[in-house]
Amino acid sequence: MSGFIENIRERAAALQRSIVFPESADGRVLEAVTILVQSKVVRPVLVLDPSTPGSHRAAMDTGANTIQSDGSLPLDFADRLVADGTFDGCVAGASYTTAEVLRAALRNIGVRPGMKTVSSSFYMVATRPWEASTPVLTFTDCAVVPYPTAEQIADIAIAAASDRTLIVGDEPRVALLSFSTAGSGNGDSVDLMRSALAIIKSRNPFLVVDGELQGDAALVPAVANRKYPGSAVAGDANVLVFPSLDAGNISYKLVQRLAGASAIGPVLQGLARPASDLSRGAGPEDIINVAAITALQSAVATMKHTRRQA
Repeated sequence: MSGFIENIRERAAALQRSIVFPESADGRVLEAVTILVQSKVVRPVLVLDPSTPGSHRAAMDTGANTIQSDGSLPLDFADRLVADGTFDGCVAGASYTTAEVLRAALRNIGVRPGMKTVSSSFYMVATRPWEASTPVLTFTDCAVVPYPTAEQIADIAIAAASDRTLIVGDEPRVALLSFSTAGSGNGDSVDLMRSALAIIKSRNPFLVVDGELQGDAALVPAVANRKYPGSAVAGDANVLVFPSLDAGNISYKLVQRLAGASAIGPVLQGLARPASDLSRGAGPEDIINVAAITALQSAVATMKHTRRQA
């Protein structure tokens, strides 16, 4: 287990958040929940699906708390309970598709105030040395928005930076990626990232962000010193914002396969309260990691909910 994974599990355990799982008939979820009960990374709650009564006994045998769905889809039921503050977050996607997880979250939880876009990040964790200054890079968006507008890129960048603070615990340094660095090239996608930068700076003037930057200028100090000296981000970026889903998805898969990095995600971001998606190929350890990240994401949402209730 990597140091990053150990860290997020330990920090999640300290929070003791209640995370609801609506896929109680899935054996991988039940195995993960059993481990979560024993390890106390989160306080898991399983939704019993009335359409599969034969799965209820195995769910109860995990030792987790269980709750009966009210007759609606367990996913919608779980998200409504997250929305009203009963639970701190939802983890689904072992059986449900990403589209189903997203639609249910938008239907029942909605987007974060000030945001119009729900997107995703992958946390790329180095398993062997690379040139980046940190072993954990945020890649965004790699799973949700195919061709974002400048406003959507601003939403994506701000949400990714906010979540990185919660999940990794360091200061986000955001690079808006392109085939151009600081005006070395021209084109529609270059203009897109320049426009996004202006929007981000107007909305969040304290965020450390720069662009447009090529990938090597964003990550390698020696290249940054030649291509963009004086940039607050170049050579030291830890949040990489891609101009399209094509670029982001291709990049994370290449880094995963060629550099051997662990790809944790997709982590949904921009929602009012956490609702996380799983790969349908996820194993129990993947589910535990996503549950830990969901708990960490809940920190700000829980504080905001508490203030509204006061």
